Amino acid sequence: MSSNTSNEQVTDESVNETDGTSDGAIIETDISVDRGSSHTTGHTETIVRAEGLDVYYGDDQALDNVTIEIPEHRVTAMIGPSGCGKSTFLRSINRMNDRIPAARVDGGLHFRGKNVYDDDVDPVALRRTIGQVFQSPNPFPKSIYDNVAYGLRVQGKADGMDLDAAVERALRGAALWDEVKDQLNESGLDLSGGQQQRLCIARAIATDPEVILMDEPTSALDPVAASKIEDLINELVDEYTVIIVTHNMQQAARISDKTAVFLTGGELVEFDDTATIFEDPDDDRVENYITGKFG
Repeated sequence: MSSNTSNEQVTDESVNETDGTSDGAIIETDISVDRGSSHTTGHTETIVRAEGLDVYYGDDQALDNVTIEIPEHRVTAMIGPSGCGKSTFLRSINRMNDRIPAARVDGGLHFRGKNVYDDDVDPVALRRTIGQVFQSPNPFPKSIYDNVAYGLRVQGKADGMDLDAAVERALRGAALWDEVKDQLNESGLDLSGGQQQRLCIARAIATDPEVILMDEPTSALDPVAASKIEDLINELVDEYTVIIVTHNMQQAARISDKTAVFLTGGELVEFDDTATIFEDPDDDRVENYITGKFG
């Protein structure tokens, strides 16, 4: 990568928080892995697989030969310093990078065994199966009800279905129903930041995707609202696969089953169970990053 600054501007990866700045060993940091509700028990199939994935923005290489297998019905966290390619990888999964004219993708990225960059793959249809929640809440300037129903209507699913029940189901799935059930006709923009983000999650799950991509979903929220989103992620993984980008290593340790560590240059340095990454990583660079020696 010839310029980290250039790549950060393209990927919208801004530094929010880097935890674990101790100069000591990993066990001396305040990052602890507590996955009492971990979903790692039992075998699970691979749902997303990258093989030799390279992504370029013009002459700048954002991802360098990334190979990874992401399991279904697990929370997988992507961590690493700003500009390392985390968000680029996330957007590659549902081809959001197609919207960037300078982007070029080489290698393979498979969803359930199908390369999503094959010519016969419709990116719009792909994004219905692989939904995304962005860094800042972005509800539509519509009512709460219409925000959730929007995707169903656009996809032509609203006809012949109980739309009221579908909206309620999505809002319950996003742990928001009890807070908004008496104000469904009010604007989604009138909700608090945390409620708006949960509304965006409800909008994402209303169309029944298989994977939910989350790009720094709590970075713009206060600690209480962020905690609600983390609790929600633990519930969502029973029905969906969740892949989350976060700068907050403590958050990754709290909520994820698997963790991938990207470092400058777009290299995937290590991918393993979250406990292994934070307590006994194989690569010294991962230990150095987690303990704050660089990054």
